[in-house]
Amino acid sequence: MDRHPQQIKRERQDIKRREKNVADMSRLRTLIKNVMSATDKATAEGHYGKAISVIDKSIKTGLIHRNTGARRKSQVTRHLNSLN
Repeated sequence: MDRHPQQIKRERQDIKRREKNVADMSRLRTLIKNVMSATDKATAEGHYGKAISVIDKSIKTGLIHRNTGARRKSQVTRHLNSLN
């Protein structure tokens, strides 16, 4: 069976995109985890800005759905507000 050049290129692009998406999701999860695992407010606030920024960028690029992003931002914000 023939393999068309466009099909070969598409597979190559899919691999690159998947690697980038996996890395971006890993970074997103790590930043959220850093905020959620913080026990003092000063440390949490430092991680909070980065996490919110990455969540917004992930929504903008289509990595996550906007409702998922809103839910994650809400979760992180609630945790930050619960700290003394």
